[in-house]
Amino acid sequence: MKFTYYGHSCFLVETNNKKLLFDPFISGNELAKSIAIADIEADYILQSHGHIDHIADCITIAQSTNANVICSWEIHEWLFKKGINNSHPMNTGGRWDFSDFRVKCTAAQHSSGLPDGSYGGNPMGFIVYTDEGNFYYSGDTALTLDMQLIPQWAKLNFAVLPIGDNFTMGYEDAVRAAKMIDCKHIIGVHYDTFGYIKIDHEKAKKAFNDDGRKLQLLKIGETVQL
Repeated sequence: MKFTYYGHSCFLVETNNKKLLFDPFISGNELAKSIAIADIEADYILQSHGHIDHIADCITIAQSTNANVICSWEIHEWLFKKGINNSHPMNTGGRWDFSDFRVKCTAAQHSSGLPDGSYGGNPMGFIVYTDEGNFYYSGDTALTLDMQLIPQWAKLNFAVLPIGDNFTMGYEDAVRAAKMIDCKHIIGVHYDTFGYIKIDHEKAKKAFNDDGRKLQLLKIGETVQL
């Protein structure tokens, strides 16, 4: 699998010749101004919730790529009203086989208002199962005991967790989350974008290292093989 980080909580995973884009927020991120949205290719967009810092570029990219948007029922309806007809509604606990990969939606403890103030449904995380391995993206969330269920559903190659604190769990709680989900390799997201969520990178990495785990903090635009 290839993993490309586009800043904040936006990233792309390439697996089985499919491009899975998560939580597209680029145009509003000053730190990601080097990323050209028009150059992004996607077969699917996985939308964890409706906050502007996760969904800002969903419509633009869905229109330009005709990507299938995987999201809550409420976001599915909102997108339809915006002219996006290619979406697949899901909800917490549900699972679907998309042929090239499977998705299970997991609980996230957060909120989910849409940019226009309408209700965005339950915030979610995703377990993605592929022939090349499995990974978990928690979405924006607090530390929650529901994470103890993740190892019962999948053996993970890596996980993507928010670490910026204030709006989500911080890196200390993310270490606890990594234990619960039984994962050694964590990619951190949702940090540094705004003043509220700036972190000390070395302290965060050390917290994971002291627990026998690896925290990977990618540069915006960086691609790694996983």
